[in-house]
Amino acid sequence: MAATNLPTAFILPESPASTTTRLNKRMAELGMCSRREADDWIARGWVRVNGEVAVMGVQVGPDARIEVHREAHGQQDQQVTILINKPMGYVSGQAEDGHEPAVVLIQPRNHWRGDGSKHRFSPTQLRGLAPAGRLDIDSIGLLVLTQDGRVARRLIGEDSEMEKEYLVRVSFGTVEKDVQAAFPRAQLARLRHGLSLDGQALKPAQVDWQNPEQLRFVLTEGKKRQIRRMCEQVGLKVVGLKRIRIGRVLLGQLPVGQWRYLAANEAF
Repeated sequence: MAATNLPTAFILPESPASTTTRLNKRMAELGMCSRREADDWIARGWVRVNGEVAVMGVQVGPDARIEVHREAHGQQDQQVTILINKPMGYVSGQAEDGHEPAVVLIQPRNHWRGDGSKHRFSPTQLRGLAPAGRLDIDSIGLLVLTQDGRVARRLIGEDSEMEKEYLVRVSFGTVEKDVQAAFPRAQLARLRHGLSLDGQALKPAQVDWQNPEQLRFVLTEGKKRQIRRMCEQVGLKVVGLKRIRIGRVLLGQLPVGQWRYLAANEAF
């Protein structure tokens, strides 16, 4: 259908360039929506470029004028982002090796009673609900599932540098108590900066002792099993791993195996 009653347009105040970008990618770069959402909106006739209804696959310049129909924003307002304290034994994404995905826990009986959100659970909230990042099967803590492509891009987009904080219980050889005293300071420095995984140097990390048996990691990247592999390189064995923060959003008092909605006043 034709787009009408458009809101104020998105004006891109950039210098003209000779290169163009596919419209759905440009909309995602601007934080308007995900590429999938953009394709849906374009198909519905909800997007105009320089006053013309956009067609699928159109290329746009950096100074293009993009307008989005109000119905698209209404659709976004109904999308939910859910925080779950993932237990051990659940995978973040698709079921694998007989293990269930964490999304199966998103049901009314596991909804945290302390959730102050105005949202009420509906099965429609499970449509398109996907993890924005991974958490290993043998790790626990904060996992984000969202229907909102803007949230997903903020957390796991190619240019994302979102901080993620972990508490990591470790042992060092046969040492299980007061590991801090036995672990060389030079190796702690390597954890902070100096290690590589998969042939690539890792970004600097914040790594400090939380207590004599537990380290606190703050990372801005998320390679597969990154903390466990980092620890292996310096002789540490991870005994337990818990994610407690993503950006400005804390796990807080959310019990293991329960979930809540991202509140209206929260942002990553």
